[in-house]
Amino acid sequence: MNYYHQFDTPLGKVTLQASDDGILGAWFETHTTQPDSLGQASNDHPLLMRAKSQLEEYFQGIRTEFSLPIAAKGTEFQTQVWRALTTIPFGETWSYQQLADAIGNPKAVRAVGLANGKNPVSIIVPCHRVIGKSGRLTGYAGGVERKAALLKLEGIECKSK
Repeated sequence: MNYYHQFDTPLGKVTLQASDDGILGAWFETHTTQPDSLGQASNDHPLLMRAKSQLEEYFQGIRTEFSLPIAAKGTEFQTQVWRALTTIPFGETWSYQQLADAIGNPKAVRAVGLANGKNPVSIIVPCHRVIGKSGRLTGYAGGVERKAALLKLEGIECKSK
């Protein structure tokens, strides 16, 4: 069974989704990767409440790392990319090339970009920390403005597209 919880953040409403195994998703209301069916609404599922608390701490500038089990569904390649995303330190950015190198597949830059774009667990699995090789912001399923705001929250100023 899947459960979900919605709450307001400084960057807009976030929907969290979890199963008893882990977090399945975290989306802003404009995210393009949110599923049609979220499951049962919950204001007390322990994992959802823990994720909400950690995200609130992140937005307050208290938390720089998340300690949540992730159970996002994707292909083997996508999950490999998503795991690598969790190794990008708070306050740092990587290029798509660096991410491809990190998974041991330096020629897969485009595929890495596509997998990054399909990350269902935004912020917690920090796909917003991946930028273009030139140092410019690239797409973000929750909107480039939000990506810039998340990076700024982490002390990073990036060039616009």
